[in-house]
Amino acid sequence: MPTKCSMKLLLNYLCNLFRSFNCSMATTTGLESLVDQIISVITNDGRNIVGVLKGFDQATNIILDESHERVFSTKEGVQQHVLGLYIIRGDNIGVIGELDEELDASLDFSKLRAHPLKPVVH
Repeated sequence: MPTKCSMKLLLNYLCNLFRSFNCSMATTTGLESLVDQIISVITNDGRNIVGVLKGFDQATNIILDESHERVFSTKEGVQQHVLGLYIIRGDNIGVIGELDEELDASLDFSKLRAHPLKPVVH
């Protein structure tokens, strides 16, 4: 298991690497204003991943820190699986949105029931 120090070094390295690739195309995606904020990402395969946006590049590949996946079910409450430092390829991202931290904190995920999202079909 990597140490917290080695994870921070890896995070800094990846963020610097992604910053060096940032160009006007990436800036126009609107992600720049979300760096260091908690975001929610819905992937093309229907997963919901929440974490702190640390970096992105021109292909909208993103780095999330302190991330977790929310798994929805109609029978149980929402399960949250810790992922930690996580990279998502831009071509696997369906939707990226800013998370309202106050609203999110007020939700009782153990009582929330929902059907899992289906994969995006192009």
